[in-house]
Amino acid sequence: MSSAFADIDVSLLKKYDRPGPRYTSYPTAPLFTPLFTPDDYRGEIAATNGPNASPELSLYFHFPFCDTLCYFCGCTMVVTRDRRRIEEYNAYLQKEMALVAPLIAPHRRVTQIHWGGGTPTHLSPDQIVSIARVIRSSFSVSPDAEASVEVDPRELDRRHMEALREAGFNRMSMGIQDFDAHVQAAVNRIQPEEVSHQVYTWARELGFASINVDLMYGLPFQTLASFEKTIRSIIAYAPDRIAVFNYAHVPWLKPHMKLIRPDELPSPGLKLDMLKMTIETLTASGYEYIGMDHFAKPGDELARARAERTLYRNFQGYSTRAGADLYGFGMSAISHFQNVYAQNTKNIPEYYKALDAGRLATHVGYRMTDDDHLRKFVIMRLMCDLELDFDVVEKKFGVSFRDRFASALEMLKPLAADGLVEMPGRSIRIVGPGRLLLRNIAMCFDAYLERLTREKPIFSRTV
Repeated sequence: MSSAFADIDVSLLKKYDRPGPRYTSYPTAPLFTPLFTPDDYRGEIAATNGPNASPELSLYFHFPFCDTLCYFCGCTMVVTRDRRRIEEYNAYLQKEMALVAPLIAPHRRVTQIHWGGGTPTHLSPDQIVSIARVIRSSFSVSPDAEASVEVDPRELDRRHMEALREAGFNRMSMGIQDFDAHVQAAVNRIQPEEVSHQVYTWARELGFASINVDLMYGLPFQTLASFEKTIRSIIAYAPDRIAVFNYAHVPWLKPHMKLIRPDELPSPGLKLDMLKMTIETLTASGYEYIGMDHFAKPGDELARARAERTLYRNFQGYSTRAGADLYGFGMSAISHFQNVYAQNTKNIPEYYKALDAGRLATHVGYRMTDDDHLRKFVIMRLMCDLELDFDVVEKKFGVSFRDRFASALEMLKPLAADGLVEMPGRSIRIVGPGRLLLRNIAMCFDAYLERLTREKPIFSRTV
């Protein structure tokens, strides 16, 4: 695995560094529109819950509250230390579930649950157990459901971890970002390594089946040596998965990022050196590069799904449950099933107002076209399988691949000339350092990208 990255040409990566989507959805979220209403969403739920509905469901719950503001954060979150606000929010989550659950066909089983934020572990242990019980009483949850939760080591003790296990969670993702004290101070996330290590130890003792660690490169004052020290410390923990995100400095989208001074950020060249070091170090230590920013041990479900070509992408990143319809609950949460995307309002008072009126809190959404489904399939398979067979696409969608994607194939030619993709006969294969430019390759098939990026920057950079 490491040989594919033995000689990463940093200058080549820099050549392709430009703003672009992460493709956790296609079409991407900037195309969602308020013309898609709460009544549209309710109608789609009813229309897709007949006897022939897909049996599997995936549920996402958004808990927006945090104790402090991390300056690098790109999530939809609210800083509060008022425990009553959390209790109030949980009551509205229950209201939303009470509106949606009766519309779900009774034969459908929940095979995947994810809690994100914000910080789900900003809830108290009792609140964690309480809301989890409501979820399981509202939906038919499979006994072997994959249940994952994002945790902040700074905001919990062992009782939180015990409550998560009691609530049925068997996977967790722990935010660390960087162990360097200077970096932590610059982004307002003081998290000594012993705090993270203690939470990791509790998770193993309590029997979490899979542990993911989130890291981030490109933060203020990071150096190649300091970030390598963090990487090697994490390898010693031996988590099942590691996500290493590229810090996206987008103050025009997230105003609090103005608290990070641009002159304190690593140069683009240094960021690429950190990426190169990260990939080489992790793959040399036995982790498989899954794609984008994700690494996993060879026996992990993500690695197996990639090998079996059942890997998928959704709003939480890479996933193993491709057939499940996704229902999102909470402010800003996104649902996706059949032909639609639907996103709740990002404003808590508006979220409460809608539910008090007995309405779903849908703020924007999107109804997919046949061409959207075709392009989503192509983008998804390229980003998950690293190759695409034209015959498979033509059989599934009844189109001539070369005719429909003539312009995309033309855009791929420079990447092929640089050794990033191969196009032998009737297929596309992503090779070598092309695996680090999956977003760029996917962008060739995006019918809306030029229109979305014409007026103002809305996406982070690809490298």
